[in-house]
Amino acid sequence: MVLRHLLRVLGSDPKHPRNLSSEEAMRAFASILAGGESDVTIASFLMALRWKGATFQELTGFAQAARAQARMPCSGMPGLVTLCPSHDGQDHHPPLEVAAGLVTAAAGARVLIISDRCVPPRRGLTAANALEAIGLSMTWDPLEAEDWVAKGGFAVISISGMLPSMLTLRRVRGEMVVRTPLATVEKLLAPPGSAVVLGAQEGPVLGVAVEVIQALGHPRGVALQGIDGGVIPSVCRRTRGIELAGESLAPLPVEPADFGLEGSEEADLPLFSPPEEGYGSADNPSLVQSVGEVTLSVLRGDLGPARDATLLGAAVALKASGRCPTLAEGVDAAASAIDSGAALERLELLRTLIT
Repeated sequence: MVLRHLLRVLGSDPKHPRNLSSEEAMRAFASILAGGESDVTIASFLMALRWKGATFQELTGFAQAARAQARMPCSGMPGLVTLCPSHDGQDHHPPLEVAAGLVTAAAGARVLIISDRCVPPRRGLTAANALEAIGLSMTWDPLEAEDWVAKGGFAVISISGMLPSMLTLRRVRGEMVVRTPLATVEKLLAPPGSAVVLGAQEGPVLGVAVEVIQALGHPRGVALQGIDGGVIPSVCRRTRGIELAGESLAPLPVEPADFGLEGSEEADLPLFSPPEEGYGSADNPSLVQSVGEVTLSVLRGDLGPARDATLLGAAVALKASGRCPTLAEGVDAAASAIDSGAALERLELLRTLIT
């Protein structure tokens, strides 16, 4: 019953709520994951944090508690970059992190994407849907994910496989309807020692996100306010980012015009009638098929905003990994991986491993 005490702490002064220490936050999230709290208490606690605003110390404590219970693949694997997009997905834009991840792997990095499918509140399209549509699959087994990365340079793993207790929180998330700190914590389960590209929502959370990455011991990383809070930059406007390199933090704006990739529109999905209540984009087979078509189109080298966004996403991942010292070099390496056919070859290699 840890949360009941901490709720009193958070609500002791509504005008000036006290923040939790990292240790208090760690105990709170450990209690949630252990199943020792009721749904009502968990929802109350998460909503209190949402309205107060989760701090760097609180998010670090939550992430440490989650990591202590998770089965992590690829820990300490050299050259690994972990892509951490929003797990509740996207409604109007294709999730291009799979395309960007395959291109990044074809350019020489090792790539792990942490994702899931049908996650509330949005239940949008994620990397899992993109994989399904191009003949690959996500794994729930950390050992299998590690094997795929070692042999093929790429894998997507479900956070539910790494930390099954997160699955039990979906009921609470669905009932709450709005995003809570859970949406951030699940993006912080990257393997120790890996570089991290973490998607952040709009607003004053970017600095907090990259500071948490640093506090968790990652040597390199980028926190990026990509499309819909994801890891893919916009092709229509500047995307804000902050890079972590050792002890240093520095702004990393991604300006598509600097690379000749500026466009008038983002990569879009066909619009369908609104889904029935309780369902999301991931439940629409036509949308899932469209995601696969967009992903394959990019890997084949077709021109358009999806390719341009993928090049920018891969460039960020390559820079975060340390493989390319600048975004410009990352864009060139990504374009070469597509145009040479290496990205499609990587897809075929993975099909032999995964199917």
